[in-house]
Amino acid sequence: MPRLHILVADDHVFLTELLRHKLVIAGHAVEVVSDGMEALERARSGLFDVVVLDGLMPKMDGFEVLRRLKADPPDPEPAVVMLTALQGENDIVGALRMGAADYLAKPFIPEELIARIERIGVMATATRHAKRA
Repeated sequence: MPRLHILVADDHVFLTELLRHKLVIAGHAVEVVSDGMEALERARSGLFDVVVLDGLMPKMDGFEVLRRLKADPPDPEPAVVMLTALQGENDIVGALRMGAADYLAKPFIPEELIARIERIGVMATATRHAKRA
C-alpha cells in the first residue's frame, strides 16, 4: 500500500484525532482542518491524494467545498470522500453526482473508512501516474 497524503476536514476534534491516529498507524500522512474555507484552501494546494469532508462545517459546508473543488480542480486533483451525518437521498446522490468518490454516513466504522480511503487513494494515484505517462 503506497503512503497516501490525506486531508481530513471536520469540526469535531475527537473524530479528527481518532481518524488522524488510525490513518497514521496505517502508514499515511494526515493533515486536519476544522472549517470549510480552510479545507478548500488546503485541498487546492495539490498536496493531497484524498480529501475527507464533513458535510456540516463552519464557514463553508463540505458540499460547497466539493462543488468548488470540482469546478476548479487543482493539479493533481484529490479524490473526495464525504463523511457526514447527513443521510438523505438527495445529500448522498447529490454529492456522488458532483464528483465525490465515496460517501459514508456517520456514525461509521473507522476501519471501513480507512479501507475505502485506501481503495480510492490507490485508484487516484494510479490514474495520476497514467495521465503523466
